[in-house]
Amino acid sequence: MTLRKLFAALSMALMLFGCGSSSEDDIRQWMVEERNQTRPKVAPIPPPKQFKPEAYTNATSIEPFSNQKLTQALKRDSAQVAANGALVAPELARRKEPLEAFPLDSMTLVGNIIDAGQPVALIKVDNLLYQVKLGAYLGQSFGRVMKIAETEVTLREIVQDAAGEWIERIATLRLQEVKK
Repeated sequence: MTLRKLFAALSMALMLFGCGSSSEDDIRQWMVEERNQTRPKVAPIPPPKQFKPEAYTNATSIEPFSNQKLTQALKRDSAQVAANGALVAPELARRKEPLEAFPLDSMTLVGNIIDAGQPVALIKVDNLLYQVKLGAYLGQSFGRVMKIAETEVTLREIVQDAAGEWIERIATLRLQEVKK
C-alpha cells in the first residue's frame, strides 16, 4: 500500500513539473512568432464615382413646385375631405345610444321577437338583455342596424381605412347559444 502511495506521489510530482513555467514560455514565444508573421490583408477602397450633373430639360413644362400646382392639389384634397366628412358628420352630431359604449365583439345575439309587426333583436351585453330595433345604433364604429333576420343582425358601420378616409362596411352579429 505504501508503494502505491509513493508511486502516486511521484507521478503527481512529474505532472506538476510538466506544467511548469517552461511550457508557458514556449507558448508565449510561439504566439509572438505567429503575431509577427501574420499580416492582415485589406482590400483597397475603390475611388469614388465621378458625379456628372444633368441639365434640367423640362424648363418649358409646369414647374413641380409652382403655386398653381399646389393650389390645385389643395382644392382636390379639401373636396375629398369634405366628401369624407359628410359621411361621418351626421353621426358625430347625434346623441349616442347606450349600446354604442360597448365594442361589437362583446355583444351576443341571443334571439329575436316580433313586436307590433316589427322584428326586435335580443342582444346580451354584460349579462344584461337589450331589445334592439331597426335603425338602432350598436358598437363603437357608428354601427346602425339595417336588417334583423332570424339568425343574424346586419349593421352598417362607418370606419376609417388605412388612408384615414371614412368608409362604410357591413358587419353582422350571428345568433349564439347562451352559456349558463
